[in-house]
Amino acid sequence: MSKKIKINLNGKGISCQSGKTIMQVARENGVIIPGLCQHDDFPVKANCRICVVEISGCKNLVTSCSTEVCDGLIIRTDTARVKRSRNLNIELIFAEHIERCPTCIRRFNCALLELADKHKIEITTFKDRKSKRKIYKFANAVEIDGSQCIDCRNCVEACNTLQKINYLELRGKGITQEVVPVTERDGFALINKRKKKSDCIYCGQCALYCPVSAAQEQAHWSLVEKALKNKSKILVAQFAPSIRVSIGEEFGAKGGEVMTGQVVAALKKLGFNYVFDVNFGADITTMVEAEELIGRMKEFRLGLPSPSLKTGVMENGLPMFTSCCPAWIKYVEFFRPDLIPKLTTARSPQIHSAGIIKTYWAEKMKIKPKNIMVVSIMPCTAKKFEASRRELKIGGNWPVDYCLTTRELVYLIKKNRIDFMDLKPLPADNPLGAASGAAVIYGASGGVMESALRTAEYLTQTAQDSVCRSFTKAEKLKTKFCNSRIKFKEVRGLAGVKRAELMMGDKKFRVAVVNGIGNIKSALDNLRDYDYIEVMACPDGCIGGGGQPIPTTAAIRKKRLEALYKIDAKSKIRRAHDNKEAVEVLRWFKTKGKLENQVLYTKYKKRS
Repeated sequence: MSKKIKINLNGKGISCQSGKTIMQVARENGVIIPGLCQHDDFPVKANCRICVVEISGCKNLVTSCSTEVCDGLIIRTDTARVKRSRNLNIELIFAEHIERCPTCIRRFNCALLELADKHKIEITTFKDRKSKRKIYKFANAVEIDGSQCIDCRNCVEACNTLQKINYLELRGKGITQEVVPVTERDGFALINKRKKKSDCIYCGQCALYCPVSAAQEQAHWSLVEKALKNKSKILVAQFAPSIRVSIGEEFGAKGGEVMTGQVVAALKKLGFNYVFDVNFGADITTMVEAEELIGRMKEFRLGLPSPSLKTGVMENGLPMFTSCCPAWIKYVEFFRPDLIPKLTTARSPQIHSAGIIKTYWAEKMKIKPKNIMVVSIMPCTAKKFEASRRELKIGGNWPVDYCLTTRELVYLIKKNRIDFMDLKPLPADNPLGAASGAAVIYGASGGVMESALRTAEYLTQTAQDSVCRSFTKAEKLKTKFCNSRIKFKEVRGLAGVKRAELMMGDKKFRVAVVNGIGNIKSALDNLRDYDYIEVMACPDGCIGGGGQPIPTTAAIRKKRLEALYKIDAKSKIRRAHDNKEAVEVLRWFKTKGKLENQVLYTKYKKRS
């Protein structure tokens, strides 16, 4: 149990709680101790040794990130000895890190460069010792560059401890130590200690926790730059729900500040002809998925009249899994292909939105689809992989041509010297601009399910209308299926797995929300207990995606999540099926024969 103690920090008496580290107490009192390897989401490793301090009576310097305070401690963070040791360690770290600053998307937000600048470090004192190390590329989504690695091991923690994918390992000792994928050993696939094959799921959490861009997204910003100069194409940008509450952090805004209008304005400033909000696509996804869910429920549980489904999924049964997260899809296709029939066949909002742009919108605007180039701005590295799935092509055209992370968009904005915070907010373009509050919460863990439940309950209620009409007003108030809900608080929050029993119509409906792929096991071990399961591979959903601003911590994610729910609460329409423009688009597709299946639905396959 912690207690109040007194210490002396740089000559000043301070009261603080026992059990905290020197670094924590220092930051609470306005003293910033530099460090690279420490992250609030992981156990302390004390690898970089930049955070050393001097304690009175101690022979050696100690790492402040791993040393707890105790009563009477006298600490100095700025002695000549501390400065000498810290600066030497920074110089040695630069010897581990090949500088690729001109093309690095962290160039404007690099902790290592900031340290060098602040402490006047000569970054070429020592010879680079990792220049010949490999770059490991995982599909077109993520890469790990051994020549830039500073051995903090955060990527290993993210992959193995947080996500439990166990695809990265440390090989070698001392100066030969290197982070490598487990399949890279003597050219043969390695079976890990649990006798299971392992593979990357492209979630990008390794990149999110890397302090120096040794692990990072495979950048597409340079391709987009070239595309923006191509005047023969109509350039269309579309941005995901969670971008609006995270991007401001890169420009000095408070965590969770809503920047929807500024995102639109910045994209227009970069040269995009049109900017659409993927929230519209999320409303489409909600209605398609809710219809499929009700169809499966009718077949296996509720006995209600079923909406017509053209995808032949009725035999696949329950529980039905969401499929918006491409890292989760990769997990299923590689680790659990037996679950493929349980995945909803609805495409994700990114793909729905882009597909609509290149079909419905293209026809309305009288533009040939091949002359439209769609660039997605996503919080996720796995979305790059999703955009390249061949089964998503529509009439030979890719729905999404390029996919940028939030960090890549920030890099382009800063590179082009656009004052983001001073931009006059602009609305997204129509007719694909209006969206419901249900769409924006797709960015939070539980949001996809809550959005689908709002519409699924409406569809269930519609099937019961004849019963409801015979009720008196008092009877309707007592009957749950006659009163559509907006809030499903049972599926909200930051717990690793959220479970609830709801009423859909007059039947029990059992749901689970898996918050982070590292928590998937308990849900998969008890599939018979559920009818509907949402899985998001990244902690807390897209707000914690692998392409989001750095740093991203639990506290930061919480602010982003709260901001999304505030947007939802203030929205004029709160349910996807109340979005008249989205309903009109779905009606249009129902008149187009095979095109409806090509744009709205997809399929999955086992991956080796």
